[in-house]
Amino acid sequence: MQLLRSLLFYFIYYGTLVPHALLCVFPGILLPVKYRYKYFLIWNAASVWLLGFICGVKFQVHGKDNVPSGAFVLIANHQSPWETLYLYYAFLPITAILKRELLKIPFFGWGLWLLEPIAIDRNKKGRALQQLLEQGKKKLEDGISILVFPEGTRVAPGIEKKYSAGGAELAISSGVPIVPVAHNAGLFWPAHKIIKHPGTIQVVIGEPINPAGRNAREVTQEVEAWIRQAI
Repeated sequence: MQLLRSLLFYFIYYGTLVPHALLCVFPGILLPVKYRYKYFLIWNAASVWLLGFICGVKFQVHGKDNVPSGAFVLIANHQSPWETLYLYYAFLPITAILKRELLKIPFFGWGLWLLEPIAIDRNKKGRALQQLLEQGKKKLEDGISILVFPEGTRVAPGIEKKYSAGGAELAISSGVPIVPVAHNAGLFWPAHKIIKHPGTIQVVIGEPINPAGRNAREVTQEVEAWIRQAI
């Protein structure tokens, strides 16, 4: 039964992606960037709701009061497609650091491109960090927060991968706080697997970390330790 529910979810999930992406491209392209977010991310919120309705995957959030009023760098663990849907619309306006290849995906990539993410070339690490610092600082100055997955890829629950320090370097150079977020979405929506497992995803938002005057690697280690403990 859970397999059938999961297949039904995917049928609607992908079936609505293309028409929504087309609507995002036009008339969405006519909207200023800041106004595109709420319009584009209706699909994200609807998909999270649909997952709960069909597959029984709910979520609970702790620490909402820890979210600052201004722009910040959000650093979260990466286990599942779920957090890429949820974090985008839960912390509006926010943009992500992602690999440039994603923008080439038909429909989905076009919509992403219109949100003006920080798209980097992972094969050129020196240039990638420069892009992150330059484009990220401009976004933060415009009041748009930055979402960073420091593991660089989805990592299954129970597996540990060293965090990159790029998010901390961006926060230090831009003078903004870091908001750590931990979750266990991979237990309910495992990456690269069809079946979804009913239950409640726990999302924990930590207290903002002030990185001013600190070493980026030291700050990253603090964030990593907090997220692992919270998980």
